[in-house]
Amino acid sequence: MIDKSPFDEMYNADGSVRDPYIVLDQWLKEQPAQALSLMASDAESIFRKLGITFAVYGSNEGVEKLIPFDVIPRIISAQEWRKLSKAIEQRVRALNAFLYDIYHRQEILKAGRIPESLILQNSAFCPEMMGLDPARGVYAHIIGVDIVRVGPDEFFVLADNLRTPSGVSYMLEDREAMLQLAPELFQRFKVAPVETYPENLRRTMKSVAPPNAGNSPNLVVLTPGIHNSAYFEHSFLADQMGAELCEGQDLFVDGGKVFMRTTMGPERVDVIYRRIDDDFLDPLTFRPDSMLGVPGLFDAYRAGHVTLVNAPGTSIADDKAVYTYVPEIIEFYLGEKPLLKNVPTYNCTDASQRAYVLEHIAELVIKEVHGSGGYGMLVGPASTKARRDEFKKKIAARPDNYIVQPTLALSTCPTFVEKGIAPRHVDLRPYVLVGDDIRITLGGLTRVALKKGSLVVNSSQGGGTKDTWVLED
Repeated sequence: MIDKSPFDEMYNADGSVRDPYIVLDQWLKEQPAQALSLMASDAESIFRKLGITFAVYGSNEGVEKLIPFDVIPRIISAQEWRKLSKAIEQRVRALNAFLYDIYHRQEILKAGRIPESLILQNSAFCPEMMGLDPARGVYAHIIGVDIVRVGPDEFFVLADNLRTPSGVSYMLEDREAMLQLAPELFQRFKVAPVETYPENLRRTMKSVAPPNAGNSPNLVVLTPGIHNSAYFEHSFLADQMGAELCEGQDLFVDGGKVFMRTTMGPERVDVIYRRIDDDFLDPLTFRPDSMLGVPGLFDAYRAGHVTLVNAPGTSIADDKAVYTYVPEIIEFYLGEKPLLKNVPTYNCTDASQRAYVLEHIAELVIKEVHGSGGYGMLVGPASTKARRDEFKKKIAARPDNYIVQPTLALSTCPTFVEKGIAPRHVDLRPYVLVGDDIRITLGGLTRVALKKGSLVVNSSQGGGTKDTWVLED
């Protein structure tokens, strides 16, 4: 159980300012009374003009919302980042090795290091991928690793996102907004750039193009359409990369190859950054009722005529039950101890652990194995008795559908709220690109729980974002 007062990233226990924040602290003290309020108002105008919105599923409002943006950046020192990036790279290498193995020889299952049933009977496992060798052996080309901090040198991985990790557009636009709002502050720091991400994404996609694609492979972003909550991001990334934004109806397969419909006639497509879930990719292979995908796409992929980024079947590696085995996965494939720890996690399929969970549910966080976006979870200390009783029944009925973790004392960062500057809990999602190389963006998306005392940072649950500054030496 990890249970202590939250670590404040700006202030030491004695009230002194931590080194990475000394310049920011001085800048904040120099600001006139209304300066931050004006910055916050200007930031909202910037994001409203750009149309950076998201949909809250289940909301009665039925409208798109702006993600709240906090004008005080989060700062990470160069030394802290070197440690983090080394650990993130280790994790990403191991997860791709794991994906290759389970879709080939399944050595980790034969060795008994992971239960066969957890993989082979998992709805995220894609048997159609068996024996398929993706370009450069890479399954997960774009990965977001959710990290929380609980002490000066204590970081934990909260989740791995290998399906279609979102949020990178907010990271990029947060930086652009801060450059407009506080250019003089950037002059006092050496802040590592994040704006290289679209070019690095393009470079990564080109590096995994089919061999016959030539030097200028044709790249597209495949979106479910304007009603998807992340449509802004799909459009934004396509624009930033100079790639075409397509819906399923814009593509077709002919002779085992994928083409895009254009006003100039069919145009060959080599690499597809797909933002559509596996089940909807191809109605001939997966869900026959899908109107979002491209008939014949998977056969073209299996034949090596097109590359899908990320590969189908990668979501098995961000299954929350598989997450509990990632330390084992790292040791099995790399022969190394994990540099980043997992959050201690209870397995509800184990009778004794389930009994503990049901008895202590008011202290714990319950998550659905395939849940995301903060949906389908229970934060025990912030819940009602009725909600806890509801989740007890759910766990008893489907113990395999939930993982349970202690309530972490997430670190806090100074945040501008209605009453001024106050500490609020944060997490971090760095973005990793895997192709001819592993490229980790210097920073990532910091999500902040804007409600006092809240530990839920998801935008769908009322959280906001901050610009993340990694300092250069």
